[in-house]
Amino acid sequence: MLANSSAHTVTPAIFPDMTFDTRVGLRAVTLLAQQPNILVAAPSKGWKNAADYVKAAKAEPGKLTYATAGTSSDTHMNAEKFRLAAQIGTVHVPYRGTPEALRDIMNGLTDICFCPIVAALPMIKEGRVVALANGSPRRSSVLPDLPTTVEQGFQGSGYIFWVGPFVPAGTPRLVIDRLNAEARKVLDSPEVRERLQALGAAHAALQSQV
Repeated sequence: MLANSSAHTVTPAIFPDMTFDTRVGLRAVTLLAQQPNILVAAPSKGWKNAADYVKAAKAEPGKLTYATAGTSSDTHMNAEKFRLAAQIGTVHVPYRGTPEALRDIMNGLTDICFCPIVAALPMIKEGRVVALANGSPRRSSVLPDLPTTVEQGFQGSGYIFWVGPFVPAGTPRLVIDRLNAEARKVLDSPEVRERLQALGAAHAALQSQV
């Protein structure tokens, strides 16, 4: 089994020379959860919301930067959708992962970053970064007062980060159905629901239609 994220859907487009076609070779078992990316910046930047960053970016085209957890990552896709919606020219700085990206955000070496709420939340609570916007189409119950980028006027900027398991395409349908049913049982347990809520993830015990 493969645990994958929404990056699964863009991989074939980003890497067209892959010898393995994920769209043909894999089958989804179920959707486990959805989690928003949060747009953050260092307090020293002085920005309070996404519009402040966009205003600064338009004042100095090609100067401001956005960090990601790597090319084609979910954080990259979220940042690209926002950049295109805001119509700004900013510089992509890919990192090996979210921790490395957040480190340089906090140090002010890069300007903004869309990062998973589970990674951003401790930094926000400690005042080490400022939350400018929620990158998903809907607000999070963990940060209910934080508007989305769409609510802040950037239509088409919302990105949904999801996670779920996959199996090889040749896996018998009965096996996929059994895995789906067992996963839904686990997702429906109070302990898992509580844990997902603590992580800012939306419960998604949905039956696979693949």
